[in-house]
Amino acid sequence: EAEADLRRAAAVTVGSEDAAAAPLASAQLAENIERIEALTTRLVSALSSRPVRDPSVEMPGPDLMMSAGLALTRMWAEQPAQLLSQQVSYWAQTLSHFASIQSQLASGKLTAAPDDSKKDRRFSNPLWSTHPYFNFVKRQYQINADALRTAAAELDMADDVDRKRINWLTGQIIDMFAPTNFLATNPDAIEMALETEGESLVKGLENLVRDMEESSGDLMVSLADRSAFKVGENIGTAPGEVVRRAPLYELLQFTPSTEKVHEVPLVIFPPWINKFYILDLKPQNSLIRWLTDEGFTVFVVSWKNPDAGYAETGLDDYVSAYRDVMSAAAEITAQDRLNVVGYCIGGTTLSLTLGLMAQEGEDKVNSATLFTTLTDFSDVGEFTPFLQNDFVDAIESETKRLGYFDSRLMSRTMSYLRANDLVWGPAIRSYLMGQAPPAFDLLYWNGDGTNLPGRMTRDYLRLLCQGNLLVSGGYPIAGKKVTLDDINLPLCAIACETDHIAPWKQSWQGVAKMENAERKFILSESGHIAGIVNPPSKAKYGHYAGSEDFSGSPEDWQADSTFTPGTWWPTWAEWLRGFSGKMVPARQIKDGIEPAPGSYVHEKAW
Repeated sequence: EAEADLRRAAAVTVGSEDAAAAPLASAQLAENIERIEALTTRLVSALSSRPVRDPSVEMPGPDLMMSAGLALTRMWAEQPAQLLSQQVSYWAQTLSHFASIQSQLASGKLTAAPDDSKKDRRFSNPLWSTHPYFNFVKRQYQINADALRTAAAELDMADDVDRKRINWLTGQIIDMFAPTNFLATNPDAIEMALETEGESLVKGLENLVRDMEESSGDLMVSLADRSAFKVGENIGTAPGEVVRRAPLYELLQFTPSTEKVHEVPLVIFPPWINKFYILDLKPQNSLIRWLTDEGFTVFVVSWKNPDAGYAETGLDDYVSAYRDVMSAAAEITAQDRLNVVGYCIGGTTLSLTLGLMAQEGEDKVNSATLFTTLTDFSDVGEFTPFLQNDFVDAIESETKRLGYFDSRLMSRTMSYLRANDLVWGPAIRSYLMGQAPPAFDLLYWNGDGTNLPGRMTRDYLRLLCQGNLLVSGGYPIAGKKVTLDDINLPLCAIACETDHIAPWKQSWQGVAKMENAERKFILSESGHIAGIVNPPSKAKYGHYAGSEDFSGSPEDWQADSTFTPGTWWPTWAEWLRGFSGKMVPARQIKDGIEPAPGSYVHEKAW
């Protein structure tokens, strides 16, 4: 029946069933051809503006390919039978699959083979299981993918890092060549093209050209409708004021929503890889609004989006900014103590700052909280393919040439850690189906990245990610060497169970090494963002907490902890109140520079 539908649709397209529709179809076709010609000209123009970069920023360097080639050569020399067995197995499956279809063609009865494959959202269209052609394509893709994985897994790689990199690269190739990524082998795209008389394909080309023009020739798939949101109007709207402005940051103080507030203020340091308003998307999922409703005086840092003028800004400059911000918040609230929060790299730098302050005898912080933060980089997980010298050398070269690390490269790296969800899936919907990206606040924020200062990028990659100096050797700053052993105050860390950017077990291991601190650990369900932006009203993701034993493994800690349905926000707030002092009359903001969300948040990376 599906096959007949496709034939009828095709017949209508060429005008064989309805001659009266031919003039209309011809007019539509001519219009589409004109649009395609204009779009092609724009596409060529966009491609010509693409920046030239070191190839190692785009893909693994030649050292990895040489390592894989040597492993394959060794296999030919030492285990030829195993290599031949792989090939024989692959060709046996392929020929058997082809023979099955050929037999059906000879009999005149085409049926789809039984589908016993694992559930894969890419193949959700029923035609993948019921239509012989699409079922054949899918099954052959699965045979190819299995053969590639087996070949990669059985390579005798001398280095475990190279092994992880080859596995990652193999996975990228498999995902790239999925039949869903091509018009001729995607039933959803074909059906849409037939239903719209090709209009979906023209719209898809329009979407492709728009994305390439907006990213200066780079292919950056739009994950969200960029016209649907405006910071300060329908996201990032928590009322407040910019109360300090410096070359590296704006400090925002938010308007109290209760008559009384906790005496000790709360200062939040977001990552400067993205904008602070991840903590203030909409009123119903805004952590900032929730904290003010809970009676906290909330300050948040909005970081500068750096350009080439910040080429020599390093992590030590950010540490200095942290200390300036703390002093400003203490002065504004007339308090000599405060609580602090660091999110992601903001938490890593907060750890550096706290260690340095402890060494210098500065006792200003009551408690610290780390959101999805890595401090021990002995295992960088899924970032292993990107944190080797070929890739880091290329980034270093780029930052010295430009003065900053282009946020497009950072965004693309993050996306390819989840390529099917953040690259190929959105590309299919936008370019093959001609659909507009969704109006999704979190994905809009995800696409609103920032550049990173050149020296800061090199500091972070060389000294922390590769050198792991916070754990071993000490991170050099202000003439001292700071380690996790220096942190000696009450600390709460929140990690997320499926976080692929700051994996929770690595986050836990960093906290476990802070033996001088009074420690609490909370594990939220979900990932790096959704696990944090998890308001009580949704009652969506639960959390683990309770165990204070860091002597075993992360798994031991989780087994000894208690699972609670719903968000971790109230659990953390209860802990935080213990360090927030008595209740005092709410502080009204004085001497504001301009209303929140300020100016820096509106600066675009490109």
